[in-house]
Amino acid sequence: MVEWLQKKCKIMGFLLLLVMGSCGQQSAEKEEQWQRIEDFFSPPEAYMSELGSYRSPLKFYNGDTVQSAADWPARRSEILERWHGMMGPWPEVITDQELEIVDSTQQNGYMEYRVRFRWLPDELTQGYLLVPDTAGDKPAMVTVFYEPETAIGEGKPDRDFARQLTLQGFITLSIGTSETSENKTYSLYYPNRQEATIQPLSTLAYAAANAWEVLAKVPEVDSARIGIVGHSYGGKWAMFASCLYEKYAAGVWIDPGIVFDETKGSGVNYWEPWYLGYYAPPWDNTWRKTGLIEEAKGLYPQLIEDGYDLHELHALMAPRPFLVSGGSSDPEERWIPLNHSIQVNKLLGYTDRVAMTNREEHAPNATSNRQVVDFLTYFLK
Repeated sequence: MVEWLQKKCKIMGFLLLLVMGSCGQQSAEKEEQWQRIEDFFSPPEAYMSELGSYRSPLKFYNGDTVQSAADWPARRSEILERWHGMMGPWPEVITDQELEIVDSTQQNGYMEYRVRFRWLPDELTQGYLLVPDTAGDKPAMVTVFYEPETAIGEGKPDRDFARQLTLQGFITLSIGTSETSENKTYSLYYPNRQEATIQPLSTLAYAAANAWEVLAKVPEVDSARIGIVGHSYGGKWAMFASCLYEKYAAGVWIDPGIVFDETKGSGVNYWEPWYLGYYAPPWDNTWRKTGLIEEAKGLYPQLIEDGYDLHELHALMAPRPFLVSGGSSDPEERWIPLNHSIQVNKLLGYTDRVAMTNREEHAPNATSNRQVVDFLTYFLK
């Protein structure tokens, strides 16, 4: 009996050493990952704590101040309800469907499935599900763009976000507005383009909420670790989706123009009828130009007049992490609105949840893509 106990203790001790060694290795890897991204969370000295003229998300619309973390849920609900009220309420999110597999192709290191699902109550979309050949539960990402092929590597260089993330161990679902992009009406319209009851950018976010629900049902997807990423048009889409649907664990917004800024012209064009300036067609786009858009219609001019800006939506992310991969539309000065989200996270007891990187060009590149992967690896993988 004594000999048996001694052997058992030796075995248990050996297993404990293995576990401790594994934990130590994981801790070292996590620290190495953090060192690669820690600078993303620090505003330059010129913008440190600068809040500009943006209305604080920590003030209720009646002027009362959010005094503590206990007050934040009520203020968060107020922001969400106000913006849904202005943009139009969503239909019920579709939670009772699974991806329909159309066909599949074995790629180098992952399986590529062409899939279909309902992203609007009466509209199917087709996209691509990429699944790594490795076993076990995995983090997952939704990628959004004008069409789903670019993100899987069939478009312009450095925009293959789904493919890159899959090769790093993520399951990815690539979706896009192929039909409306081709006919240059872009976006999504509910219930139809002639009589939309929701601002199109919010409809895109609703479609991404349904994408989250269907991706969460895929085998091996860890539903607690699903994020969303997009560039430009897709960056706007990813931003609204992650802010308005809190099941997304993280967001990466690649140079979308994170606040209203009419000086940036077509890069930050929220006044367009396919974003926040919807009005019934026919659309006359002759007034599209850089500078003040006096002829803008729909909700957009009312938002400007009433002092609303998108930093209020950013605050809905707290304490979920997000990264702004900034280019020509989102230069370093965007830390001013981002500082408001930093304040909200600080109130909730969190640091290092709001990140930004910068480059001169609107287009992503190998460096900015590596930063995106490093950020998502640290927080989701």
